[in-house]
Parts: sequence; structure tokens; C-alpha cells
Amino acid sequence: MEKPEHFPTNLVKVNADQVQAMNTHAETTYPEECCGLLLGQIKGEVKTLVEVIPTENAWDTQAAEAFQGVNGSQRQSGTKRNQFSIAPEVMLQVQKQARDRELDIIGIYHSHPDHPAIPSEFDRAIAWQRYSYIIISVQQGIASDLRSWTLDHHHQFQPEEILTEAIL
Repeated sequence: MEKPEHFPTNLVKVNADQVQAMNTHAETTYPEECCGLLLGQIKGEVKTLVEVIPTENAWDTQAAEAFQGVNGSQRQSGTKRNQFSIAPEVMLQVQKQARDRELDIIGIYHSHPDHPAIPSEFDRAIAWQRYSYIIISVQQGIASDLRSWTLDHHHQFQPEEILTEAIL
């Protein structure tokens, strides 16, 4: 059976330094969620991560108000301990820098302090097609699990294989 044209990719290639950068960011922001952008290239069903861009977790009352009603919720009242947001101006700036380097934003990463590396319903509601969503579980301040997810054509998260390549 042929995949629909907009079916998400199902493999993301990373290297050990990139994984370490995400884990370190997650550990240093604990007990709050960290977040950042993933720059790279998409070829066919494979995403190749070129650079990890840590960003500030911009979650605040303004972000909570902006996300009111997402997924039928009355109010997103969480704090940086259980929510993240990347400021729109940061997204635009990184998108421009990526384009200038002939790269794309291929995904977003964030941490789940003292929770599994499994997307929440809120994560799913705000996710975009084609992006990889790498989640780092941080248990008691130590990064313990890193998983990638991508949306299928029914807007449901599916696990995405992570291939960690050696650095040459």
C-alpha cells in the first residue's frame, strides 16, 4: 500500500553529541521543561539532524492564554514544570537562519521532568505534521530516556526510530 503524500518520515538520524546536548539542556533546566529546535534536512523518509538549537522555555501567563481552548481545555494553567512554549519570534529567527544555510526546522525537542518520554495530549494538540518531536524524560535531575515521535496522517503520534550515528 502506498503512503499518502504527507505521511510523516519515520527515521531521524542524530549523532552522540546532539543527543548529549539535548540531555544536558534537559538536566540543567530541571525541574522545569527545556525546549529547543532541531535543524536539518529531510530526504524521503529520513530526517538528518544537523544542529540542536536550545531555546528559552517561554511559557508564561501570556502563553497559557494563547493556548486556551487547545484540545477542548478550558485553560492551560501549567507552569514551566509541565509546559513549554517557544516564542514565535524565536521560531521565525531560527527559520530564517536555517533557510540561509539551506536547512529546515525538522523538529522540536523538550523534556518531561519526572515523567515518561511520551507525548501528552497537549503535545499532540499543538504538534505539526512532518516534524520530529524528541522528548527527554528527566528523572530526579538525570536524563533517563530519549524518544522521538511524529504525527501520522490522523494527527496521532507514532514512535519514530532514532539512528545514532558515529561522529567522524
